[in-house]
Amino acid sequence: MGIISLEKADRLFWLGRYTERVFTTLGSFFKYFDRMLDSEDDAYIQYCESIAIPNIYQDKDDFIKTYVFSKLDPNSIYSNLLRAFDNGIVLRDEVSTDVLAYLQLSLDIFEKYADNNCLLYDLQPVIDYLYAFWGCLDDYVEDEECRNLIKCGKYLERLDLYMRFGYPYKSIEKEFKKFQNRLSKVRIGYSPRELEKLTQILSMGENWRDQYYEALSALWNVF
Repeated sequence: MGIISLEKADRLFWLGRYTERVFTTLGSFFKYFDRMLDSEDDAYIQYCESIAIPNIYQDKDDFIKTYVFSKLDPNSIYSNLLRAFDNGIVLRDEVSTDVLAYLQLSLDIFEKYADNNCLLYDLQPVIDYLYAFWGCLDDYVEDEECRNLIKCGKYLERLDLYMRFGYPYKSIEKEFKKFQNRLSKVRIGYSPRELEKLTQILSMGENWRDQYYEALSALWNVF
């Protein structure tokens, strides 16, 4: 494909980030949804605090409706899916319509249930479509630099969310290695100093949480 422009490199990176954000936050939402059904009505407050978004929601019902489906809430799952799709449309030649079709199918699910009472399993196909998106990406995106940029964004976002949602250390360590691998293969500027700081913190094993905010800060400042 040749040299990728800075604008397209940025869009490829954010296509990976936004798609992964939808995938991981939707999976975590399912878990909090179960907690709220089990009479823990204010579990959504902890959810908002975990990913550092403002709690603009009146109650659990408003959270379920607005955070999942609202176009006006910039932090909603639907808004992030729209951003992923918008980046993908600009990158149609690099990514292919076959890959983007799975984002469109995901959007169709959200739009189908936005104005209706939605059961948890109604959104499950979105998870399946996003799995298909990542699988199709490997088959249809021939340019290695494009794939690496998208997956660099993917693993950065996943690492950030896993840290915030309190995933087990082994999962965080695994995603960090994936992120490092992709980062070493892309031609984008980053801060070796911040990456080394994050590496040192995560090398502490389970004790990395003693420097939780320092770790997040280092991750944010890698780029």
